[in-house]
Amino acid sequence: MKNRIQSLARQYAPDLIACRHHLHSHPELSFQEYETSKFIQAKLDEYGIPYTAGVAGTGVVALIEGKNPSKKIIALRGDIDALPIEEANDVPYKSKNPGVMHACGHDVHTTVVLGAARILQQVKDEFEGTVKILFQPGEEKHPGGASLMIKEGALENPKPQAILGLHVLPAMETGKLGFRAGKYMASADEIYITVKGKGGHAAAPQLTADTILIASNLVVSLQQIISRNNDPFSPSVLSICAFNGGFTTNVIPSEVKLMGTFRAMDETWRFKAHELIRKQATELVHAMGAEIDIDILVGYPTLYNNEAVTATARTLAEEYMGVENVLDTELRMGAEDFSYYSQVIPACFFRLGTGNKARGITAGVHTPIFDIDENALEIGSGTMAYLATQF
Repeated sequence: MKNRIQSLARQYAPDLIACRHHLHSHPELSFQEYETSKFIQAKLDEYGIPYTAGVAGTGVVALIEGKNPSKKIIALRGDIDALPIEEANDVPYKSKNPGVMHACGHDVHTTVVLGAARILQQVKDEFEGTVKILFQPGEEKHPGGASLMIKEGALENPKPQAILGLHVLPAMETGKLGFRAGKYMASADEIYITVKGKGGHAAAPQLTADTILIASNLVVSLQQIISRNNDPFSPSVLSICAFNGGFTTNVIPSEVKLMGTFRAMDETWRFKAHELIRKQATELVHAMGAEIDIDILVGYPTLYNNEAVTATARTLAEEYMGVENVLDTELRMGAEDFSYYSQVIPACFFRLGTGNKARGITAGVHTPIFDIDENALEIGSGTMAYLATQF
């Protein structure tokens, strides 16, 4: 089976590159992936793969049944949305949509999963079980397309025993794959705070509630939530990233707005921290004579790679790529809505090396010059297909 899949992945490589170029040239923002969805559907029609469209708006769910379809069900996920970034690359497949770019590699993920689907359709008489394929919208935007796909039954009828997903990693050379079992990526919540007080003349601060001073104290104080309350062996981050207030040199404003993010690797600590943030912020601001509005928007949960599923996936990846090409990856404080799947069914989210230092392909994701070594497309699609058939 390995040789058969590797041969098909190699055969389809030029089509994979063309597919990725089309997707990269026509990026669409989260939950607006209408043309992307139509393109995916057209490809599935071409491959003869049945599917259901319109899941969570623009999502597509496809099914490939092998022998004994009910024996096992494995799901593969590819996200399809792009970012609000103006592309700076000078390449023939540069984004044609101003201010929108596939800067996080979702064009790669979609192409890889389409390639895997095409391979699986060709070898469906040679493996047992069913492969369910999720083309998911809105990974980059709250509440996350994964949560909506789950709500709309994408993991039911049939229900997978496990789900696999991958993500580009430009810091890893093409030809390498990365795995990590257990806690892998952080939860991500958004913090919005407004400090409100009596403004006034800067020369008479005693007649005001100095919202700038109060908000400044609050920014410093909130760091103690992490340093004095969290288990130091459990990574957690609280960053205030926006401080907006005032408009001139001699007026103390009546309002200051703060925005930030809170991240954690432990779901119990995550929600305990929310309570501490609210309590500490409220009491500090009140003690300094002002009022506060605070809103914590609950975002993506912690991404947990099931140990057994990840061990199996890694072993199969080693069979397909060679032990020397499968590496350990580190914990990441970034967030991914694949985490919603990992909270519902056993999951494995792994990394696909897409960098090539010799060719200068090193730019990180979410940058206007992100690109990949496209040899990774053949590797990714073949790996995903092999894992799905052998699980």
